[in-house]
Formats: sequence, C-alpha cells, structure tokens
Amino acid sequence: MRVALVHDHLNQFGGAERVLKALTELYPKAPIYTLIHDPHAMRGYFSSSIIIPSFIQSLPFSRKSFRWYLSLMPSAIERMDLRKYDLVISDASAFAKGVLIRPGAKHICYCHTPTRYLWSDANTYTEELRQNIFIKKFLPIMLTQLRLWDYVAAQRVDHFIANSDFVAQRIKNYYGKDSTVIYPPVDVGGKKPSFTNKNYYLILGRLKAYKRVDVAIEAFNELGIPLVVAGVGEEQRRLKRLAKKNIHFTGAVSEEDKNELIKNCIALIQPQEEDFGITAVEAMAFGKPVVAYKGGGFLETIKEGITGTFFDEQTWEALAHTIIRFRPEEFDANAICEYAQRFSTKRFLEEIDAFAKSVMNEKKLPTMKLL
Repeated sequence: MRVALVHDHLNQFGGAERVLKALTELYPKAPIYTLIHDPHAMRGYFSSSIIIPSFIQSLPFSRKSFRWYLSLMPSAIERMDLRKYDLVISDASAFAKGVLIRPGAKHICYCHTPTRYLWSDANTYTEELRQNIFIKKFLPIMLTQLRLWDYVAAQRVDHFIANSDFVAQRIKNYYGKDSTVIYPPVDVGGKKPSFTNKNYYLILGRLKAYKRVDVAIEAFNELGIPLVVAGVGEEQRRLKRLAKKNIHFTGAVSEEDKNELIKNCIALIQPQEEDFGITAVEAMAFGKPVVAYKGGGFLETIKEGITGTFFDEQTWEALAHTIIRFRPEEFDANAICEYAQRFSTKRFLEEIDAFAKSVMNEKKLPTMKLL
C-alpha cells in the first residue's frame, strides 16, 4: 500500500507536528507533502523523511512572511501530485485537507480544527492583520473566497478524524461531515510524578493572540505571584510590556528545559480555548495539576478536582479568583500521572492503524473514542 502524508506547513513545531511525527513512525516510507518547509525551524525532527514542498517554497520571503501567500495556498495544495498513492493522510488545521487524489484512492483527514481564521476566529484574524488600508479593504473579501474553497475541499475528504469531541462538533457545524474521535499522541511514556515545587506557576506554548496569555499576565500582575512564561511568538513584545517584575519570560526552551520547568512548577496555567490541549496532558504526565479555562478540549482532558481545576470566564478576574482558592496540596501527583497515560503515543498509533486498515478494507469503522 502506497501512503502519502500531507501537512499544512513545516515552519514550526507544535501539536500538529507531533501528530505528524507519530504518523511517520507508523508510515516511515511515506513522503510528506507540505506548503513550505523550514529545516532550521524543524530542528531535524523530520530529517529521515522525504519532504516535498509546494511551489510557494521558492517564492520570496515565503518562510518568514508566510501569510503573504494566503491566496495561493489552495492552488498550491491542489497542484500536489498524489496520483500514485493508495492512501493519503492529511494532518490539517488549514489547507492540507484540500489535496486532490485519484479515483479509487482514500483520503483520511486528521483534523485539528476547521481552519480557525476562516471560521471560529475569522473576525479576530481580520483585526490582527489590519495594518494598512489595503488589508482593511480586501482581506475580508479574500477570507470569504477562501472560506468557500475550504468548505468544498472538506467535502472531498473520505473520512475525518477529529482530535476531540469539541473539534468533531466544529467539523459537523462548518463542514456538515461526521468524524471519528482519536485523541492526539502525547509523550507520556516513562514520565514520573514530580513532587518538587519551586513556587511558580507556568505558562508554556506559542505566544499567539488566541492563547490569551494576556489574561494570565493581568491576573498575576494583580496577585504578585511568580509566573514563568515559556515560549515565543508575535505577542511576545506586547506581553513583556504588560508584565510586572513577578513575571519571567524564558523565550524558546529545549525539550529538556521544558520538562524541567514543568517538573518544578506549582501548576500549569491554560487561559485559552484549546481544540485538545497537548501541553496540559504533558504537565499531567509529571503529576502537575492544570488550571484551565472551562471550554474546548480541556473539558475532555482535565478532570475537575482530580487532574486540575477550571475558571469559568476568560477574564483575569476569574483566573485570579481561582488561583486564590487553588490548593495544590489537595491533588495526588500519582493519580494525575496515571490518568495522563491514556493519551499515549502507543494508543494513538494503534487506533490510527486500525482506522486506516478499516478504511482500506472497507469494513465497518470501529469506534475509537476513549472512555
């Protein structure tokens, strides 16, 4: 069976790229088709894979100014030649699901979310990019056209896999398609609960507007409690200007340093709405509780009072009130660590393998959702 993998863009390493990495373990000979590939940004994670970028790769400043070519991405995806493959698996949060395959082949899309800036976050995205009169005037028109393409592209997918019930409902709402839930892989193997507490809370991840790190910074500004913010992104400068002295920014961190930050924190703070929330599960693998906004995928990964706690409103006041009442000593690190094991990479690979074989054998699809 000839298999190809399709990914939106390889210019950062986050949750979607961790899923892709796991897929390469299952299909080590499968080439990866992608819009652009930045080897430096990928830090060698896919060095053993054949990577085939689109024509956008050769355009000026494509790696640093990716958004310039938004209108070309549907064409770039559709021009990928996948005629020789029997099974195509797209790992998509944007355009990858729009590939064209030959009659008789199968296309499975592992969907992290229907394209955020076209659907759920369309208004926010437009506001972020309104830097001049040209963008202000023409961006909404372009997004409408892309939204139409995105819907049509989704209809070409044979089978959707959603990374959570939350995303499955979005797929149904925006694309009118059913999906099977298979939670993404999390590196929980070999992790042990940490009982070290160096008296700081932690935020970990890319500093993007939708991550709502500003909510946490405002809360901890008022509380005066130490907060460590690990990660980089376009919001970094603004957030640093907002933060007081009790808030420390580490910048980019290695995998080893990330694990050390988790093992030594009081709890992980998650003020955003996530489609699933891999970082939260990574923290739980070390026995650390999570304080999260009550919405999205966190409702499926965090158990109130057992692996963490929620705050109901996405405001600094709600988060601050929750932190004041938070008692880390009431959480059992061993129980948290044990709970995290259900999201392992091994479990993910087994479920994806069974799903793909069912699709290729045209058998009744199994139900994969975790209990």
